[in-house]
Amino acid sequence: MIALVGTITCSTFIFVLFRLFERFNISTFQAVIVNYFTAFLCGILAHGNELSKDSFFHLEWLPFVLVSSIFFITLFIIMAFSAQQNGIAATSVAVKMSMAASMLGMILIYNESLSELKLFGIFYALLGVYLIASSGSKSNKNSKAYLLIILFIGSGLLDLNLNYAQNHVLNYISTSIFTAFGFAAAGILGVLFFIIQSFRGRSQPIKLKNLIAGFLLGIPNYYSIYFLLEAYQSIPWQDSSILAVVNVSVVLLSVITGFVVFKEILNQKKLVGIIAALISIFLLYFAS
Repeated sequence: MIALVGTITCSTFIFVLFRLFERFNISTFQAVIVNYFTAFLCGILAHGNELSKDSFFHLEWLPFVLVSSIFFITLFIIMAFSAQQNGIAATSVAVKMSMAASMLGMILIYNESLSELKLFGIFYALLGVYLIASSGSKSNKNSKAYLLIILFIGSGLLDLNLNYAQNHVLNYISTSIFTAFGFAAAGILGVLFFIIQSFRGRSQPIKLKNLIAGFLLGIPNYYSIYFLLEAYQSIPWQDSSILAVVNVSVVLLSVITGFVVFKEILNQKKLVGIIAALISIFLLYFAS
């Protein structure tokens, strides 16, 4: 259960940091790039002793690292652009409701059972996430709905990629090193993109506060993924149930943090969403 609590806590802290980025006028893109290299260092410094020579002779994990890195950097960029065009609420709905796509994939790939409790748990999870996120939605004439579809599918595919790697290809490389390599590759892709933008005159000047913000973001970012993979391995639940509990819990804890720390308004729609999220967690727990 330590892994489950760890991934929920770290994931929630990431949302808190992004709220602070906006308040302190931090360049999200620069911070995201630095965050990936920080996350890589976290993995190597804390778990470097787990790196073995066999990892480089059995490279079946490498394609999954590359796929993960592409998802990491592209989804962050699309998420930022979608937040500007569609609003934060709609973007959050697309990202969090992607668990429906990944859970469906897990059920099809692993032939997981779909009991009535689990079915109702998934329903309440989706209902809770939707109500909480949409309670602060705003209209935008320049909205780009296709970005929400990309985020929905892309986030679901990323979850599936990480889960499949955990269950099938991490035989000669540890979870922590696999995660670290994925972040390093994402950071390299980010630097290449930043260089291209610089040549085009579209990049912002590098500022120390952006680098510091990226460093602070990288630590919980690394451990949010690491603890999620550890949860898949250590908790005797079905993987789709773990994913649902994590996503709903992150939304729930983020709403509570926003209400207490940032003095956000807890309206009726958001309150109903919190109740639905709590019901889903209990249903999915007993279904497992």
